[in-house]
Amino acid sequence: MKKEIRNFVIIAHIDHGKSTLADRFLEVTGTVEKRNMKPQYLDQLDLERERGITIKMAPVRMNYIKDGIQFELNLIDTPGHSDFSYEVSRSLAAVEGAILLVDATQGVQAQTLANYENARRVGLKVIGALNKIDVADEDQMSEATDELCELLEVPSEEILHISAKTGVGTEDLLHAVIERIPAPYTGADVSRALVFDSLYDEHKGVIAFVRIFGGSFKAHDFGVLLMTHTVFPIKDIGTFSPKFMSVPELGDGSIGYIATGIKNPDKLKIGETIALKSTGTKKTEPLEGYKEPKPVVFVSFYPEDANKYDDLKQALDKLRLNDASLHFEPDMSEILGRGFKGGFLGQLHFEITAERLASEFDIQTVHSFPSVAYQILPKGKEWITITNPKDFLDEIEEVKEPMTRIEILTPSEYMGSILNLKEIFRFSNLEIKTIGKKTLITAALPLADLISDLDDKLKSISEGFASLSYEREGWQVADVVKMEILVAGNIVPGLTRILPRAQLDREARTSVERLKKLLPKQQFTQALQVSSGGRIVARETIAAASKDVTGYLYGGDRTRKMKLWKKQQKGKQRLKERGMKNAVKIPASVFKELLKK
Repeated sequence: MKKEIRNFVIIAHIDHGKSTLADRFLEVTGTVEKRNMKPQYLDQLDLERERGITIKMAPVRMNYIKDGIQFELNLIDTPGHSDFSYEVSRSLAAVEGAILLVDATQGVQAQTLANYENARRVGLKVIGALNKIDVADEDQMSEATDELCELLEVPSEEILHISAKTGVGTEDLLHAVIERIPAPYTGADVSRALVFDSLYDEHKGVIAFVRIFGGSFKAHDFGVLLMTHTVFPIKDIGTFSPKFMSVPELGDGSIGYIATGIKNPDKLKIGETIALKSTGTKKTEPLEGYKEPKPVVFVSFYPEDANKYDDLKQALDKLRLNDASLHFEPDMSEILGRGFKGGFLGQLHFEITAERLASEFDIQTVHSFPSVAYQILPKGKEWITITNPKDFLDEIEEVKEPMTRIEILTPSEYMGSILNLKEIFRFSNLEIKTIGKKTLITAALPLADLISDLDDKLKSISEGFASLSYEREGWQVADVVKMEILVAGNIVPGLTRILPRAQLDREARTSVERLKKLLPKQQFTQALQVSSGGRIVARETIAAASKDVTGYLYGGDRTRKMKLWKKQQKGKQRLKERGMKNAVKIPASVFKELLKK
C-alpha cells in the first residue's frame, strides 16, 4: 500500500480547544482506543490538566487510510500562552502545515494573530477552523467566520466548522490536512535530523525529539552532533504513538525520537543537527534551526525549609531536563539563606515552575520580586547587564531596559477603558486599527510593566473579553531607580526592586505600610525605611511589644518597680542593638504576603 506523510501543528489562542481537537484526532485515527481515552490525552503534566492549558508541546504519530493510501500523520499539539511561544516556534520548524483553531464564541484573539504571523513567516500552509460550533449562535459564527477569512485572506468556503467536544467535522478537518498540506520529502541523500525538543532518561540518556530532513537513521548507527562534534551510538529510535514505540528506521520526512545515550544534557541543545558519523561532518552542513530562547524574567527561589536546599537543587535539575528554557544559578540571601536565581520566559513560566516544584517534588519555596535585565553604563566604564536588582549601581551615566511590542485585541466597547491603562503602564507608540467588530491596539511597553500584572488588569476592565500577546523588541533608555527596604537598619535584598522614578514615592509608601501590618512586633522598636539613591523616601515604625514586668507586684515600695522598668529598658536597648547588627528574621509567610500582587 502506498504511504505518504503529513506533518502539522495545531496553533491557537489559549482555551480555544487545541488539546480537545487532538483527542478527537486520536480517536478518529484509532491511535488510542475510546476505552483508554481521557481528556487532554497528550497533556502529560498534572499541572496541565489542573489548569486546563498546554505547557509542553506534545508530538504524536497517527496512521490513517484514505482512498487506499496510508497516511502517516505527525501532529504536534502546542501551547497557547505567549510565555510558551518558544515551544510553538520550535514545532513550526519541524512541520509543513498548521491548523489555526479559533473559538467560534470568541473569534480571533491576540495570540491567534501572533501564531498565524509566525506560521506565515516560516512558509507553512495554514488551514482555518472554527471550533465550538455546538455552543456558538448564528451571529457569533458569522462574525468569527468573517474575522478568520479576513486574517487568512481566504473565502468562507475554505474555513472548516467543527466541534472538538462532540467530534462533528473533525474527520473532514483531517481530510483537509491530507489534501492541503504538502508532503515533506526533501529528496536529500545526506541523513540529517533537526532536534526540536528533548528529555532525559536514566537508562537511555538524552532522548532527542527530531524531524528527519533527508536520508534515514537506524538503531545502532553512530550519530554525531554537528555543533559540538560529539559522537554517540544510537541506542534506540522510534515514534510517538503516542507513547514511545521503537521502530527499525526513521526515514526522510518523519518525526520521532533518537536515544543518544548522552548523559550530560548540556551537550545537546535545542536546534542542534544530528548527522550520521559515516557521512562525515566536514561535508555536512547543519540545518537551519532556531534561536535558543533567552530568559527575560529573573526570580530567586529559596526553600521554605532551609534543610531542603539539596532537594531543591535536584528538583530544578530534573525540571530543566524537559524544559530547555530554564536557567538556574546558585544564589544567597542574608534573610532566606541558600537558593537559586532562575531565568524564565515570562510571568506564567515562572509561576508554573513554582507550582511544579510544589506539586511534583513537594518543595515549598519563597521567591524574590520578579525582575528583568537592565543594561547600565557605570561612570567611566563599559556597558554591563544586570539581572539582580541589588547589583544596580547608584553612580551611572545611563540605563536601558528591555522593551516589548504588545497587541491587545478587544471588543470596541472596552477600548476607552483599556486606553486609560496608560495612566498606570508606560504605553508608547500606540496604534489602533479595526479587525471586524474588534479593535487591535498595538503599543511599545517596557517588559517590567508587562510582568507587573497588566494581563490581570486587562481581563478585569474588559470582563475577560480582551486578549493580549507580546514579543520582545530591543532596548530603550529608561529613567529608573533602585528601591531598597531596610528593617531595623538592615537591607532586605529579596525586597530590592528597580522602579520608574515617577513611581518611587507611591511604591515606597505602600511597601512600608504593608510591612508594618505584616511584621510581628519584637521586644524593641523596629524602624522600617525605604532608601533610594542614598536618601530615605519613606518610613514607618513598629512599636516594641509591651509587657508588664511589674504585674506580679502588689503595693509596696515603688523603687522595686522602677528597677524592673530600667532593667527592661536596658534589655530592649541590647535587643535593638543586636537587631541592628544582625538582620531581623522575616518569616517566610510574611515574605510571601509582601510579594503578592
